Amino acid sequence: MVLSNLYKQQLKESVTPTALKRTVCRWSIKIIMACRIPDISELLQTAKERFKFDFGSLPNKASCAPGRVNLIGEHTDYNEGYVLPMALQMVTIAVGKATDSGLCRVLTLADVGEDNYVEFPIPSEDNPLVPGQLHWANYVTGVVAHYVGSIVSFDAVIISSVPFGGGVSSSASLQVATYTLLDELNNVKGDKVSKEDKARRCMEAEHEFIGLMDGIMDQFISLTAKQDHALLLDYRKDLLDNVLYKRTHHVVTEIKRTTESAEALQNNDFVTFGRLMVDSHISLRDEYEVSCDELDELVEAALEMDGVYGSRMTGGGFGGCTVSLVKRCNVESIIQHVEAKYSKSATFYVCKPSDGARGIEV
Repeated sequence: MVLSNLYKQQLKESVTPTALKRTVCRWSIKIIMACRIPDISELLQTAKERFKFDFGSLPNKASCAPGRVNLIGEHTDYNEGYVLPMALQMVTIAVGKATDSGLCRVLTLADVGEDNYVEFPIPSEDNPLVPGQLHWANYVTGVVAHYVGSIVSFDAVIISSVPFGGGVSSSASLQVATYTLLDELNNVKGDKVSKEDKARRCMEAEHEFIGLMDGIMDQFISLTAKQDHALLLDYRKDLLDNVLYKRTHHVVTEIKRTTESAEALQNNDFVTFGRLMVDSHISLRDEYEVSCDELDELVEAALEMDGVYGSRMTGGGFGGCTVSLVKRCNVESIIQHVEAKYSKSATFYVCKPSDGARGIEV
């Protein structure tokens, strides 16, 4: 993947064709030369050294958030369409340390064209944060204002390799690095707040403190990106309430699972077929919500055994049967195990594909 910044050169009318050709060639060479991207370790070391210089000690917390490029799907996010972004190896790093000063003091090492230092008191109901004069700092204060959780006073230094104004979300990278640093300062483990909600909070901070009514794509990909992957986002999801979205998502994914299962069966790929059975049960349980404790218990017991490719509820739900794909040689041991683990009583049938309706001799 190559990102290119394009430059234009004004040529005087008196330039000869030969001179023009040489000029174009020379500029072509400059355009295709790739800029070196600093390693995270380099950025981190620089930030730590500057933190010690300005605040008198070393930081003990750090965060990292990438910029992004949208591969395709431009101006579709706010028109209920799809986007396909991926995270870049260019990142914003924030290093920090909690203090007892009652202030949040932040220094950016970026060339922001204005004062690169800001400090503000910990926000409270009586003293909420409001947008200030420094444009870059409003991305930080906005995130602090919208953060879910307690805010401790802290010192921080921010450094970034994400180009400003290049359309690769340096601002979202700054926001997400700030939010993640606040999590680190609060020793937040796991996702007590979902990544989607964190992205939404950063988006709302940009709306309120910057005045840009952008969508959620930039912050979301910075939070959820995975190495060597792009992320397909569907912006129509917000048209549905949560329950309707889950029901619809089950139907769409179940259709896909069904066609994939048929292909797996044709290829005698029972491992894939079994995995899709399990995925189907999970979707029926969590998204369509038609399973029940008894069905879940039977499926879980079956999946504990060797020789079980997959297991799922079958039928309309809220009771009935489960169907399991198993190795013939393991049938008896599987039945015994499930019968022993199941809290109630169950009837087991060993089945195989059979013929349809036909006339028979009497």
